[in-house]
Amino acid sequence: MSKEDVERVVEIERKIYQFPWSPGNFSDSLHAGYDCWVNQQDAELAGYWVMMLAAGEAHLLNFAIAAEWQGRGLGREALWRLIDVARGRKAEVMFLEVRTSNIVARRLYVSAGFRVLTIRKNYYPAGNGRENAVLMELKL
Repeated sequence: MSKEDVERVVEIERKIYQFPWSPGNFSDSLHAGYDCWVNQQDAELAGYWVMMLAAGEAHLLNFAIAAEWQGRGLGREALWRLIDVARGRKAEVMFLEVRTSNIVARRLYVSAGFRVLTIRKNYYPAGNGRENAVLMELKL
């Protein structure tokens, strides 16, 4: 991902999430040196992800596939690539949070070997207040 991609990434973010990251969130991630990628399918942006690596840990901060590209295996392929990157950078564990309501994503993470650590109460903004997050980890 480059700063030139942020506008297109935010466009997808706003379409698939009720409470999307702002352009500033993505720009800050790039500026901080986080690993930020986009998935191009032909000339179309199909997905993106942001991962922070530090102190032997990888933290998947944002992971999304555009609605029209979902269900084609791009998320699974990207997740395995991220796991390989984290291992290659000597991370020992990968963490992520996912909304309790996001069953499709939770199934993907479990199928990749992630396990539930705990529930973070009221972690995400939601239409009716706040939603819990499932904190998951994968030992690398």
